[in-house]
Amino acid sequence: MPKMMKAQVFYEPEEMRLEQVPLPSPLEDEVLVKVKACGICGSDIAYYWGLSPLETPTGKGPLILGHEFSGEVAEVGRIPQEKGLFKAGDRVTVDPVQYCSACGVCARGMVNLCENKSVIGVSTNGAFAEYVKSKYTGIHKLPSRVSFEQAAFTEPLSCATYGINNLNISLGDFCVIFGPGPIGLMMTQMAKSRGAGTVVLVGTRDYRLRLGKKLGADFILNIKEKNSPYYIDDLPEKIKELTEGRMADRVICATGALKPMQDALTISGRKAVVVYFGLPGPNDVLKVPALDSLLWDKTIRFSWLAPFTWATALQAIDTKLVDVSSLITHRFSLDNVLAGLKTIRDRKDNAIKGLVFP
Repeated sequence: MPKMMKAQVFYEPEEMRLEQVPLPSPLEDEVLVKVKACGICGSDIAYYWGLSPLETPTGKGPLILGHEFSGEVAEVGRIPQEKGLFKAGDRVTVDPVQYCSACGVCARGMVNLCENKSVIGVSTNGAFAEYVKSKYTGIHKLPSRVSFEQAAFTEPLSCATYGINNLNISLGDFCVIFGPGPIGLMMTQMAKSRGAGTVVLVGTRDYRLRLGKKLGADFILNIKEKNSPYYIDDLPEKIKELTEGRMADRVICATGALKPMQDALTISGRKAVVVYFGLPGPNDVLKVPALDSLLWDKTIRFSWLAPFTWATALQAIDTKLVDVSSLITHRFSLDNVLAGLKTIRDRKDNAIKGLVFP
C-alpha cells in the first residue's frame, strides 16, 4: 500500500487544492476503500461556494469533500475481517451517514436523526481522493451487474427511495414531481415502478424535462421558459384540467425552491400526500392553508436522508428499474474537480450529473 495519496482538500469557500496527503489508516472497525467513482452533489457545490457550512467544529476545512461514491476494498480492519464480512478486492459502495447505533434516537429506529452521526465528505474526509475509510457498517457490496459508475448513484437513489416511500403511492395515483434534477428524474422512474397511474414532472429547463419524458413521465411542464413548447402559466389550472378537477393525489418536491413548495399545497387534492425533500433556505417559511388542508384531510411529510433504503436502491439499479446511467452527462478527473463543480453549478453543456474518477 502507498503511504500517500492524491486528494482535493477543501479549506474554506472557494479554496480547494489538489494535494498529497497521508493514506488513511483504518481502525479496527473500519474498511479502507480505493475510490473508483464519486458523484458531484449539489451539497458539494454549496460547501465550496460557502452557501452551507460543513459539519465540522468550524464549519470549514481542511476536509476532503465527496460522499456519493463506489470503490474497491483495499484494507479491512480487525472486526469486519474476523467476521468475514469483507476482503480486499470486494466491489462496494458506502453509506456516508455513519450513525452510532447506541443513542436513544437510533434505538427507536430513527438512525437518520442520530445525535452522534458523522458524515463522510461533510464532517470526516470524503471521496474526492484516491482512498477513503468508512465504518464497516456503512459498506455495501455491489451486485455483479452494477458498475462502479452506477454504484456511485446509490447514495442519492437511497435518499430518493426514502422520499418515495414517504409518498406512499397507491396504484393509479396522479403524482406530481417538482424538480427534474438527478433526484427528480430518479423519483420519476420509481413513481412509475410503484404503480403511479400518471406522473407529471414540473421544472424550468426543457432538456431535463425531455429526459424525464424518456424515463417515464406522462406529462412534462415548464413553469419558467415562455418559449418552451411545454410552458404553462397557471400550474394549478393545468393540474385541475389533467385530473378533471380532482387535483393531485401525491406531490413531492425534489427542489428546495419555495414557490414549488408552496404550489404543492395548492395543486394537491383530497386525502393527498405532500412530501418535501429538497433543502430550502434557513429563513424560508412555508404557509399552509390550514383550514383547506384540514378539510381535505391532507398529509404533509418531510424526507431526510436514507434510513434503511440502501438495499432497495441497489436492487433498483441492478434490475434496471431505475436507469441511472442516462443521468451521467460529464466525467472529470480528480485534478479537475473544480471544473466539475462549476460545470454542474452553471448547468453548462446541459449538465445533469457529473462523476469524478480518481
